[in-house]
Amino acid sequence: MKTNTLKAIINIKNFNKNDFEDIYPRNNKISTKNRINSVGDSLEFFVKDAYSNGFKIIDKDEIYEKYFSFFGSKNHPPDAIVKHSDAIEVKKTGSFSGDIQLNSSYPKSKLFADNPLITNACRLCEDNWIEKDMVYVLGVMRGKILVSILFIYGDCFAAEARIYEDLKDSITDYLESSDNTSEFSKTNEIGRLNNVDPLKITNLRIRGMWLLKNPYHIFNDYLQKDNNSNFTVCSIILKNKFDSFPDEDKKIIIDDEDIKYKEIRIKNPDNPAQFLDAVLIRYDRI
Repeated sequence: MKTNTLKAIINIKNFNKNDFEDIYPRNNKISTKNRINSVGDSLEFFVKDAYSNGFKIIDKDEIYEKYFSFFGSKNHPPDAIVKHSDAIEVKKTGSFSGDIQLNSSYPKSKLFADNPLITNACRLCEDNWIEKDMVYVLGVMRGKILVSILFIYGDCFAAEARIYEDLKDSITDYLESSDNTSEFSKTNEIGRLNNVDPLKITNLRIRGMWLLKNPYHIFNDYLQKDNNSNFTVCSIILKNKFDSFPDEDKKIIIDDEDIKYKEIRIKNPDNPAQFLDAVLIRYDRI
């Protein structure tokens, strides 16, 4: 069975609920191997339910298996992979303006199978996959109320991987060549300094903590909060990606009078002097 981001948007609009206390109550007898222990967990379940249309289904393991080939861990990207389709990274925030913490994983325009930060399970979840489009799903929470949810593809804001990798490598090279008595070890992060003290019993692990400007701030011209809305679903997708979705899903989005569909132009993340054709999709519940 196949799903995609347009179906996820349609499913959320039709479900028409955004209070996690109501959707995922503590006494809910959800059948799943992964329990809901926090608001962040609830957001991830909400996103998976959106793609699988599993909001009202109790046995979520069964429905998720039909639509997803991989679920990640908290320490390795991505959070999920739609079968033979996009990789998903879910981020929770309480603000429309604060930076988004990406931790050790820099922003990605694509997810590549040779990325050293992904697990072998992710690498082997589908036969011979090389790269996947990366969709970041950003949920703005007020307590347990989902105020707004944004589906934005990485290639709308993230530069090519070399930009971030070159910076990481230059820091690694500097540490490796610096004049100190510690031993330097290369790792999948930035590196590690070993034996930093006279007894040679202490090591320093060095990892990147990447922060991303909030996409609601980056694309403020299109994602300004509507004060009359109590729940917003929106998406920014490059036009060629939107055109690749099934015609029936595109037609539902474009023809729905409650959904705003607009073709826009956004700056090329690799060359801000150029612009890319993109699509804005937005639903506000008044």
